Amino acid sequence: MPAPFDVTDFGVLPDHDHTDAAPGIRAALHAAGAVPGPALLRFPPGEYHLWPDAARCRELYVSNTVGDDPRHRDKAIALVVEAAEDLAIEGEGARLVLHGLQTTFAVIDSRRVRLSGLEFDFAVPTVVDATVVGAGVEAGRAYRVIRVPAATLFSVEGASVRWHGEVLGSGAEAWSGHDALEYTQIHDPARRRTWRGHNPLFERVRTVRTVGERDIRVDYEHAEEPADLGLVYSMRQTTRDHPGGLVLDSSGVTLSRMRFRFLHGFGVVAQTSRDVTVEECEFQTPPGSGRHSAGFADFLQFSGCSGRAVVRDCLFDGPHDDPINVHGSYLRVTGQPDPRTLELEYPHRETAGFPQFAPGDQVEIVDRATLQAVASATVLRARQPSGRDHDRPLRRVVVTVEADLPGDLAGWTAAENLTRTPSVRIAGNTFRNVPTRGVLVTTRRAVLIEGNRFERTGMAAVYVSCDAGEWWESGPVRELTIRGNEFVDPGGPAVFLDPATTGCDAGRPVHSGVVVTGNRFVLDGVPALDAKSTHGIRFHGNGIVRLGADAPDIVLRSCSDVHVET
Repeated sequence: MPAPFDVTDFGVLPDHDHTDAAPGIRAALHAAGAVPGPALLRFPPGEYHLWPDAARCRELYVSNTVGDDPRHRDKAIALVVEAAEDLAIEGEGARLVLHGLQTTFAVIDSRRVRLSGLEFDFAVPTVVDATVVGAGVEAGRAYRVIRVPAATLFSVEGASVRWHGEVLGSGAEAWSGHDALEYTQIHDPARRRTWRGHNPLFERVRTVRTVGERDIRVDYEHAEEPADLGLVYSMRQTTRDHPGGLVLDSSGVTLSRMRFRFLHGFGVVAQTSRDVTVEECEFQTPPGSGRHSAGFADFLQFSGCSGRAVVRDCLFDGPHDDPINVHGSYLRVTGQPDPRTLELEYPHRETAGFPQFAPGDQVEIVDRATLQAVASATVLRARQPSGRDHDRPLRRVVVTVEADLPGDLAGWTAAENLTRTPSVRIAGNTFRNVPTRGVLVTTRRAVLIEGNRFERTGMAAVYVSCDAGEWWESGPVRELTIRGNEFVDPGGPAVFLDPATTGCDAGRPVHSGVVVTGNRFVLDGVPALDAKSTHGIRFHGNGIVRLGADAPDIVLRSCSDVHVET
């Protein structure tokens, strides 16, 4: 029987205005995590507010966020589970509202942790969803009326709009920006499609004024009538200063029946963790809120994980990047002091600062141009950043292996940790209002993508890359099964196998062992499967319906051992 705890026993009161619940929740988490056996911490139904002023702060380096930028070393975290074992946190009906810029939760250095039932949202989301509710031409000038959700804060300053966050305890605003901010994606509720595109809302502006509590009228210097009535322009800045949630150096972690109404920064990241499950969760804005963006970037990211990564029966609606991405990290080989030592570096500006290797791990060296293996070895020791401080260089890793490697590896090769690659099951999920891909996956262990529904993704629905030159996300797939899914009108190939090589050689494939079976494809001008440099493709038992523009059902580039049955 787990030891019971309740946050109200630590002075936390639900539905208590905007009182900061962070200190009491911190105390409750500490007490529940300190017991020697299983523990259960309960959040009674109601609304809880958490401010960054009293939040736990940690210096952390997280994949695909801000790299080693010193301005963003410290992350404010609303709910921290640290060094815990056999802990369950339950909160059906509990709504946690975050203020400012924070990570919703972090599970760090923990084993067998389960979070269930909690709902996370932000009082002021860092994405502005502006709907065009009026448009036309008056007195020879075009105009638009845009409506923003009640949660969006703004002020009109001359012929400009300043969007901003709340005023914090320090007296400073959490964030601010003007007009179109730095990035825009567009949502069409009528066609139920979302894409990245041009933002005309604040071009050639003559005047700006408020015409209601949430309506802003923008008049222009030109007379071209706007043709975007009803569209939603989702605008944000581009700095991913926080992970939306974090599972770090932990194992046996389950997120169940969680509701993520908004995630600031870079989604929920599972990093260098083992056996992580996300089940029956919703990534979607609150109904009736007027908001459309539930995430600042990706929804779920598995980086350098091992064991099993499972995502099942979830709803992914309204991200600003890919809903699910599973990958490792290639490090560039920059030096070779001796036959058993490699000097490596993080080459991408958004990923750096965390450890990659442990003694006994298997490392593979690949040619960056072809992604073909040129050597492999067992790690003996590594000098590398800790992921928790900046006492060591944040981009540099030195690895010593147990056997001699070929010489002259610097400059043209990259290294991957083969040990930190998970098997993956993605099943029973729904993907909608996605501007990019639905699922990105690059791992050499078994991958099953089964029984999902992909609705009008802006790009490919399932994307398999492997690249040592741009995002540096490793590695090849060796056993990928895609079965029983429904692909509805994707913006790119429904299944896209596209390793980032500079040349194609059917005799030296990057990917292998791909089975696409029992799926239903509803397509308009795109193929069901587009594959490059892949050996052993089986495409059978699939149904293909063409909506409009024709296209080949299958496109193959430098592939071998392909069997197709229609």
